[in-house]
Amino acid sequence: VQLQASGGGLVQPGGSLRLSCAASGGTLTHYIMGWFRQTPGQEREFVAAFVWSNTNTGYADSVKGRFTISRDNAKNTVHLQMNSLKPEDTAVYYCAAARGWRITVELSRYDYWGQGTQVTVSS
Repeated sequence: VQLQASGGGLVQPGGSLRLSCAASGGTLTHYIMGWFRQTPGQEREFVAAFVWSNTNTGYADSVKGRFTISRDNAKNTVHLQMNSLKPEDTAVYYCAAARGWRITVELSRYDYWGQGTQVTVSS
């Protein structure tokens, strides 16, 4: 499975962005799709995840109520809608895929990673 992330950019505090992660080389039926983020000098951290087979979702406490993860079946794509963005959301965002049917926040469980996309929240 190859993953291609897109949609990052510069946005003002309170603004919105939508990230996309397009998968190729296989279907996502048996995968958990996750979004992680990383800032310089920090460990990569879990943001949100979506279980393709049962549509279960999970979110980090820091983004609950502001971010929404969803899928586009026809395009084999997962989206991360980010609203009410804060400067502390600034990071490189990565999408990833793990085989399974339960939400997992563990980086080591994710087998496939896309390239990062930069999100900068600043006035």
